[in-house]
Amino acid sequence: MQYDKEILRVLAEAGSEGLSVQKISRHVFNACNSLFNSLNQEDVHKYVQMYLLKNSKSCNSLIEKSRKGVYRLNESNQLSQQLILQFHDEVETPKEKPAEDQSLSLFDF
Repeated sequence: MQYDKEILRVLAEAGSEGLSVQKISRHVFNACNSLFNSLNQEDVHKYVQMYLLKNSKSCNSLIEKSRKGVYRLNESNQLSQQLILQFHDEVETPKEKPAEDQSLSLFDF
């Protein structure tokens, strides 16, 4: 589901500090909500909350609970390390500058 990918992306972006459930659900809501696909904030929050609870139960799970209500990617899990590396690779790609328009102006200002 799109929410799952968005939750993992937000957690990878948050780093080792992690984020609260409320902030994660707000990021997911903002990323998935659109003009043609209107979402309910409460439904998204409940889904995010259940997803985080379900996927942070064991010590080898992808997500870990750092403190009350705050979740982060489990750094000892191989899959989460891969997700962090993939996210950092995407972020660090430099964007090319657009070519400067060196044509003559029609109007002198």
